Amino acid sequence: QVQLVESGGGLVQPGGSLRLSCVASGPVFELAVMGWYRQAPGMQRELVAAVSFGIRNNYADSVKGRFTISGDYVKKTVYLQMNGLKPDDTAVYFCNARLRTYEPVYRDYWGNGTLVTVSS
Repeated sequence: QVQLVESGGGLVQPGGSLRLSCVASGPVFELAVMGWYRQAPGMQRELVAAVSFGIRNNYADSVKGRFTISGDYVKKTVYLQMNGLKPDDTAVYFCNARLRTYEPVYRDYWGNGTLVTVSS
């Protein structure tokens, strides 16, 4: 079965940087999109950034100019470089992948999440 494994979260001071990684394993036949969402306490889950392989990258307005997403289709991996972190970036960050396995349909898969805390 498909699994998404995230790494790279932690505690960082305001203005600091972190790099998140997520790798997909299992019977992945075709990747369409990989990205990152986040959910702060009491808030809805929101899109942070996503890679549509071969098409474009998308970013939430709140992270443009500070975060950079990159994806490696062959390695089935997505990275999120986060610079200039602010306390408002504190959240659990979830990896998402839209992909096809041996079935002829695309489905969304989620990682378990990694906590990012920005605090002095």
